Amino acid sequence: MSDFRMILANLRRPRLLMHAARFGLGDYRRERDLRRLVRCGLSPEDTVPSLMSVEAALEETRLKGDMSYSVARHIEVLIALLAEAQLLRRDGVA
Repeated sequence: MSDFRMILANLRRPRLLMHAARFGLGDYRRERDLRRLVRCGLSPEDTVPSLMSVEAALEETRLKGDMSYSVARHIEVLIALLAEAQLLRRDGVA
C-alpha cells in the first residue's frame, strides 16, 4: 500500500481544485458518495485504486481541454480519494 501513499503524495493538481476537495472532506459520507463514483468492494484497499484510475482519466480529460470535462465530478472524486486515503492511514494499511 505504500505505493498508493507515494502516488497521492506526488499528486499535483491545480491549487483551487485541491482546496475545493479538502473543503469538501467534512461533507463526505462514504455510504452515500462512494456508490456514485466507483463500483468495487467496500474496503479502502479496493476503492483507492479504483478512485485513482477514475481521477487519472478526469485529469487527462482536463488537460486535453475536452468539453466533456466536469470540474464538479473531478472534485467529488478527489474528495473521495482523500477520504479513503485517510481511512487507509487510520487503519494502518498504507
